[in-house]
This record gives sequence, structure tokens and C-alpha cells, in this order.
Amino acid sequence: MSKAKADRVIDGRCMEPPEPFMQTLEALDEIKPGQKLLLIVGREPFPLYRALELNGVSWQTAHMPDGVVEVLMWHKSK
Repeated sequence: MSKAKADRVIDGRCMEPPEPFMQTLEALDEIKPGQKLLLIVGREPFPLYRALELNGVSWQTAHMPDGVVEVLMWHKSK
């Protein structure tokens, strides 16, 4: 996945939980339809997926060779 595909990037690799989760939800409230948010973390953010589903957000997850997980998110079309 590429940072170029995202309008906003949150690098949560150095953050303590639940900071990446909270920042992601705040950023999703701020992005406009058609924009994308990229979260970069050091492990699979399983609790986030349920929150995304409940809030009508689509996502694509990529596992990088170095163990980093990238989650690209956008609001579903209505």
C-alpha cells in the first residue's frame, strides 16, 4: 500500500494503545467523502475493524514484509 493513496496518514507505530485507535476515529470524522485515511501500526488492529464496520467505513489491510500493518480506510458510498 502506498502513502500516495491516502489523503491523511497516521503513523501509530510509536504510540501506546488506545492512541492509534482514538486518533483514527477522530480523523475519520474529519475526512470528506472520497478521501482516504492510512493507519500504519506494528500489529493487526483487530478492535478497530469492528468500529469501522459499525461506522460504515470500508478498509483494506496490507501486511508488510517488516511486520508493519497498513490499513487504508474510506467512508462507504451512500
